[in-house]
Amino acid sequence: MGATGQGAEATAGRWLTIPRTLCFVQHGEELLLMKRAAHKRVFPNQYNGLGGHIERDEDPYSSARREILEESGLAVQQLRLRAVYNIDAGQATGIILFVFTARSATRAYHSDTTEGTLHWVSPAELATLDLVEDLPLILPRILHLPDDAPPLFVHASYDASDTLCLRFAGND
Repeated sequence: MGATGQGAEATAGRWLTIPRTLCFVQHGEELLLMKRAAHKRVFPNQYNGLGGHIERDEDPYSSARREILEESGLAVQQLRLRAVYNIDAGQATGIILFVFTARSATRAYHSDTTEGTLHWVSPAELATLDLVEDLPLILPRILHLPDDAPPLFVHASYDASDTLCLRFAGND
């Protein structure tokens, strides 16, 4: 078949997405979150996991591992795919988000603070933080999945009031 047989050039009228990873690193019960820098266009001053864009030569798993290492210096274990989001924010392109969890043997991280500042957060602290809007809904689901559970499949969109709407596959 070859590369041209994949049909990647057939984009007219197609829904196109930008691939990204989002990673939640745990040490014991604590979760490593990044408070995004105030100057960032996306989620300024809000807490989120680690992650970013998937590079052209990467798969989602390799991207997650790279992003965690770049943003925290942590070499993690038990990196697991927990959810795949199709995000429709009403634009011409959307986002496919691969959500991972991982374990760290240490709390010692390093960060250059360009993207934001890192914080180990206890489960009790989560409710007191300005989290990215879907985290209170998704974190309880992904952090308590059994090790052998398949990933969640999620469609995220916004209604006429700009309120986030999450639809989980299998819950229709």
